[in-house]
Amino acid sequence: MSQRRQLSLNLFVYPGGHHEAAWRYKGTDIARLNDIAYYQDLAKRAEAATIDSLFFADGPVLADNIRYAARYRVEPITWLAAIGAVTSHIGLIATASTTYNEPYNLARLFASLDHLSHGRAGWNIVTTSQGAASQNFGLAEHPVHAERYEKSREFVEVVTKLWDSWEDDAVIADQASGLFADTDRIHTIDHIGKHFKVKGPLNAPRTPQGRPVYVQAGSSEDGRSFAAQYAEAIFTAHQTLKSAQGFYADIKSRAVALGRRPEHIKVLPGLSPFISSTQLEADRLEEEFNDLVQPEYSLAQLKRMTGLDLSGYDLDGPFPRHLLDLKGSVATASRFQLILDVVERENPTIRQLINRLAGARGHFVIAGTPERIADEIQLWFENGAADGFNIMPPWLTGGFDAFAEEVVPILRKRGLFRTEYAGTTLRDHYGLPRPESRFAGASLRASA
Repeated sequence: MSQRRQLSLNLFVYPGGHHEAAWRYKGTDIARLNDIAYYQDLAKRAEAATIDSLFFADGPVLADNIRYAARYRVEPITWLAAIGAVTSHIGLIATASTTYNEPYNLARLFASLDHLSHGRAGWNIVTTSQGAASQNFGLAEHPVHAERYEKSREFVEVVTKLWDSWEDDAVIADQASGLFADTDRIHTIDHIGKHFKVKGPLNAPRTPQGRPVYVQAGSSEDGRSFAAQYAEAIFTAHQTLKSAQGFYADIKSRAVALGRRPEHIKVLPGLSPFISSTQLEADRLEEEFNDLVQPEYSLAQLKRMTGLDLSGYDLDGPFPRHLLDLKGSVATASRFQLILDVVERENPTIRQLINRLAGARGHFVIAGTPERIADEIQLWFENGAADGFNIMPPWLTGGFDAFAEEVVPILRKRGLFRTEYAGTTLRDHYGLPRPESRFAGASLRASA
């Protein structure tokens, strides 16, 4: 009898929490947002709940309108290395840009994290969308969307070759003979491409997972194509079951067309739950957060996602649907479409829309009892919409504590989520195979 399919659950960590006003909430310990012990403790609690991984987003530019929200970034690989030192099972996923990094340096960083954590590293592969980042790297202009993805594909190819450049049995470590490494099993990659020229090999042995897990978070046409080719886990944003089902089916079918097994790609929509013992109390909790929203920040966020400046409009008036023009948008196409869908489906006021987006920047926000949250997770999981979820607590640490203590036990009781880890690596948690080095057996073939 085959084992029942199990949910994958990640904890997406954001300073203070995912609601844009989380830092103002009375339950947020704002003084500890730069205290690594705070995040180490959070990771230990997530590990006690057998959560698959801890995920940190990142970007190489200061977020817009920092005046009104805790939206700065710490470098996530450093942060996760410190977390990895005090945990033993939970996965460690860091975002790193292919637009503003070099393949060799990034390959070393993630290889080091995978070794340090005994095989728990994951790389969230992004192409930086913020145009202002170019000025931090001495570039005259920010690459356009298609060019960023073209470069990203080559970047991933180079990094993969570097991680494969040591065969698994390259390290001999024979003290008696004095032979440490079999150099016939360590390979230059000799990559010469449009964007990169890298000789290799990497200056460190192959990692416990072979390669860190490849994660991706773009839902545009280029993003979907990239994900189907490379991603092993996908973070995505959907407001409705129908939208999530369409994305899920599209990604899986694209992967199959490329010769991949669909179960080797985990589709993980974002979910931001407000949890309380009754529906009324959960709704009030969400309203309490929305009452802390600062419109100046929210309107700037909306402008970033749609290209529309609505600062002169009545917040309690109808959203000016006629101004939406995808061709004129400077935003990421996938998030723009999500907002357009909300406007067409619900006809909200401007205030209602910014409150909706305040919860998790377009990800699915739900308020309810633990049973209702579990019901929604099960509905999406069992109806072709998700392989699990990227949990985005509205605030930390209380928002996560409620999920771990009240929702996870329900999911376990229903047989949907593990009670203990079955392995020690992130690939183990996701049920992913350990990839073989592309150079495996090359030395034997050369001597034949």
